[in-house]
Amino acid sequence: MVSTPTIVVGVDGSLASLAAVDWAIHRANLIGARVHIMCMYAMASYSAAALDGGYAGIDAEALEKGAQSVVDAAVERASQLVAPDKGVTISSSIEPGDPASILVEMSAEVDLIVVGSASGGGFMSRLLGTVSSSLPANADCPVVVVPEQKSGKAFTPIDKIVVGVDSSSNTSTALQAAIAETELWGAALTAVSAVPIPSVGGVMGWVPSTGNHDAVIGEIKNGLNIAVDAALEGREMPVARHVLDGSPASLLIEFSTAVDLVVVGTRGGGGFADIFLGSTSQTVISHSTCPVMVVPRSREERAGQSYAWERR
Repeated sequence: MVSTPTIVVGVDGSLASLAAVDWAIHRANLIGARVHIMCMYAMASYSAAALDGGYAGIDAEALEKGAQSVVDAAVERASQLVAPDKGVTISSSIEPGDPASILVEMSAEVDLIVVGSASGGGFMSRLLGTVSSSLPANADCPVVVVPEQKSGKAFTPIDKIVVGVDSSSNTSTALQAAIAETELWGAALTAVSAVPIPSVGGVMGWVPSTGNHDAVIGEIKNGLNIAVDAALEGREMPVARHVLDGSPASLLIEFSTAVDLVVVGTRGGGGFADIFLGSTSQTVISHSTCPVMVVPRSREERAGQSYAWERR
């Protein structure tokens, strides 16, 4: 018997976290998932941020009541988006403690975590920034970071997906997740590899000759084709493939303006993978105009189990 996939959504009442609720429910409607909505609060974090920002102190009882009201509003919103007869269930909770730490711990037991990206100002944005930067790098399940919807729409359909491919060992897992998402949403998939000029030309800024550069492009394109074909496992799915000059971060940000979901691996050995292990991660997530899915190493490697991506 196949267990019901579980999606956890972290909310704080911001517009970005409400967009995360919308995204999670639409995703759940496709697979009949259980959606658990959480609001986490930590007095120490709030107190420090409040002092930095000139806010008055907040007592624990008021903070708990505020968290409950945030969850209640998110549950009401989610309930209105659930498609009938899809088997989607909604639960909720509030949890005292550091949001990033709690979600990282939960990531070992669930299939997907969805959070909003940090935007605006104030201490709520500071806390969200911590979650959206540290969670994707440390979670044991895929994490989707959803920006505030600028178009005014509650949800943008996933019609175009781009996946970042590099030479790290986790590329196959990111590709497999991107392919599964493509099948699930009925989207078009593009796989892209980056060729940073400094890595080809050296730290002194030497630009390689056209022949050398073409050879590098050809080698990377060959690796890209091999990786994509292996991940497809015989599927008859069209995948656009591009090798482009530029840094992985800048390419992902640029692609995010033209697609509906960016997929990238983490815990790798360079390129797209490593941008999520340092400060650049916050830059990519905060500047992406579409949701970003960060995929850890495969569950097959950890527990001999597959992702719960399949449509029910």
